[in-house]
Amino acid sequence: MVPSYRKMFPAARIKKAMISKSSQRVESSTDIEPKFGSNSERPTRTRMVVAFRLCSMAAILYLDRICWAKAAPSIKAEFDLTNTQLAYLAMAFQVAYGLFEIPTGRWGELIGARRVLTRITIWWSIFTAMTGAGFGFVSLFVVRFLFGVGEAGAYPNAARVLTRWFPANERGRVQGIMLSVSLFGGAIAPTLAAVLIDVVGWRWTFVLFGSLGCIWAAGFWTWFRDTPDTHSRVNSAELNLIRSGGSTVAPTTHEAVPWRNVLINPGIFILSLIIMCSSFNSYFYFTWFSSYLESAHGIGNTKSGLLTSLALFGAAVGVLLGGVISDRMMRGSSKVIRNRRIFCSCAFFASAVTLYFAVRADSVEGLSILAALSCFFIQLTLPTWWSAAIEQSGKHVGPLFGLMNMMGTLGALASQWFVGVFADWQKDRGLSGRDQWDPMFQIYVCVLFIGGVCWLLYRKQPM
Repeated sequence: MVPSYRKMFPAARIKKAMISKSSQRVESSTDIEPKFGSNSERPTRTRMVVAFRLCSMAAILYLDRICWAKAAPSIKAEFDLTNTQLAYLAMAFQVAYGLFEIPTGRWGELIGARRVLTRITIWWSIFTAMTGAGFGFVSLFVVRFLFGVGEAGAYPNAARVLTRWFPANERGRVQGIMLSVSLFGGAIAPTLAAVLIDVVGWRWTFVLFGSLGCIWAAGFWTWFRDTPDTHSRVNSAELNLIRSGGSTVAPTTHEAVPWRNVLINPGIFILSLIIMCSSFNSYFYFTWFSSYLESAHGIGNTKSGLLTSLALFGAAVGVLLGGVISDRMMRGSSKVIRNRRIFCSCAFFASAVTLYFAVRADSVEGLSILAALSCFFIQLTLPTWWSAAIEQSGKHVGPLFGLMNMMGTLGALASQWFVGVFADWQKDRGLSGRDQWDPMFQIYVCVLFIGGVCWLLYRKQPM
């Protein structure tokens, strides 16, 4: 019998085993985060491009949304509307936004955020442009409702993207940047809209703003992928960095949401109350602040646009800094939830106190500066709320984040309705100027204090 090759050449067998073990070590080393030395593969930064695309979407989102607030006085004058009717038009958007938060969040789980974000951006951009074709209260109500249907899925699906593309210790910063850019877009909107309305009128202003979203959607569909492992520009080092930080890998979730447990979860309940209080405050600035300045303080279109931009600029700076603070609270502390409670409750209380003194300012400029500071404090908490809501949602981020964000729309609805009805009620009593408008701020101060108390009560209980 001819002896086997391995028996004849034991040294070759040993060498082959050594090579095999060496290759196993190389393969296993790809399962851990690489050490970035001179000979190591450095991670790509494709996730930062994802962050940029989410930020640009958020800016367009608020540009389209807050354009309405600046155009409202012109629309009111052209169609001879009351403040209450203006409130209902603002609420049409908010009702649709709230109703479709959960369905579009769930839709993203079923077919992926890429498809959903592309489609809804085109949808809301079309109805932004169609606002300019309105010919009365009913037509504007329908268009604004359909506009809200489109915008409803933006943030739930953006939250889904964050869980798949960013490690946990980077999400607060990215959330802060994204939300601050959205508010920078909102801050630009009043001034830009005021200029465009003076030049081309309110109708064409909506058409110009609507075109931006269609351009964004085309670029996003071409470039983006739902998970980093399917994107050609993500190398293994970046993928390991994302995965080692606790990102969610699964592209879709078809498992049913345990709604019975959701509805009795105190963590979700408290976070929902918090975002309701925050939105009640924020949507006064998004919807009514410009009209308030013109009616209560008697200033013109351009100046009211600039001062509204100032208030929203304060909010944008707050949410940007809040993202950095949110990430730092995630590092090196075993008491993250406690730190969140203390920080956010103090910010809510500071916002309430600042607003209290803002309304008592003698000049409209002083009022606007203090209002910007109040917005700064309240928006400091928003990235932390996002982080808490994502963690609270567990694997059902799309629908559960949508649920909590939907509860925020109830606060927004209440704010929009309250201001319009209150202003008309005060007018019917024979009051005008600041006497007509300023007493309503007592309610806003109280709501901010309630939000601070809710943060003190929050305990994390994930699904």
